[in-house]
Amino acid sequence: MTLGPFELSAAADFHVHLRDGKMAEAVTKTIRQGGVNTVYVMPNLVPPVTTVAQALDYKSRLQAIDSTINYLSVLYLHPTITPEVIREAKRAGIVGVKSYPAGVTTNSAAGVISYDDYDDVFSAMESEGLVLNLHGEVPSDPKQGVTILNAESRFLPTLKHLHQKFPKLKIVLEHCSTKDAVDAVNACGDTVVGTITSHHLFLLIDDAASDVFCYCKPVAKLPEDRTALLQAVVGSKGKFFLGTDSAPHDISAKKQGKTAAGVFTQPYATQIVLSALEEAIKRGEIKEEDVTQELLEGFFSAFGRKFYGVEDKSGERIRLAKGSEVICSNIIGEGVEVQPFRTGQPTWTLEWI
Repeated sequence: MTLGPFELSAAADFHVHLRDGKMAEAVTKTIRQGGVNTVYVMPNLVPPVTTVAQALDYKSRLQAIDSTINYLSVLYLHPTITPEVIREAKRAGIVGVKSYPAGVTTNSAAGVISYDDYDDVFSAMESEGLVLNLHGEVPSDPKQGVTILNAESRFLPTLKHLHQKFPKLKIVLEHCSTKDAVDAVNACGDTVVGTITSHHLFLLIDDAASDVFCYCKPVAKLPEDRTALLQAVVGSKGKFFLGTDSAPHDISAKKQGKTAAGVFTQPYATQIVLSALEEAIKRGEIKEEDVTQELLEGFFSAFGRKFYGVEDKSGERIRLAKGSEVICSNIIGEGVEVQPFRTGQPTWTLEWI
């Protein structure tokens, strides 16, 4: 099997966590290492980004770290978000609103209890062209038989309901992790798409259960789910595109007590996807001829940019090739240390051209 080399347009990562403060200073500098020049930045800071002023201030802080990146700003769906805020956000260039069901993941305590409470907000978003980004899980509830393994599947009726109620509202089901999610996105119209992470193309539930650095929300699932994700990548045609959900945590938060949910992939956003596709070819889950230049251009960049209406006028390009590079050891900043996914493992070599 001989994949590549590939020369591609600069990638766009439509789901990243850059945090703030010293952590942001450490991880934001790794974005370009993964072949990415455009990022859709999650708003689940402490406190969450719920106003236009907060969003613009946060963007300014990130630009001060690396001004070569196009940071796309997002608001956190919250009771203080009103139709007036949506219209203000549109004027300010904010692209979307992220929904977190209360309590399902990192910094989601201020999240949504009932989506019906936001009908006027969703109507305004539909009119203004803002995107609704859904963390597609329901909170675990043993009495209702809900665990982290079926939390995504249990959420999918909500996706269907929102799409039926607001058919022109652009919706992204974030970090799809199940065959059910892939099928649900495919069953919806053109205004509904899904993002797929690089790590979910590698991981199974056994990995998450045995290695804290493979634990994320949503958790990795079963072999048939991973296969569905891989096949969704190569068969995307615009329905699925890259959103790594790269989520840095200091190693102390991963190793001590109740481990924090998040896998850090930012420095190898595109490279890990290619490695996952290679492994899938070896297992016979996809075909080598499926991994084409056109597919990678779409999944890494064109599909997401088209959906969001975000042009890349930079003309920047990247080259990915097989070499002797391995994934680096920990990223160390001032008072923070983050372990990348698959540290020490072989990876593709990336250069900007």
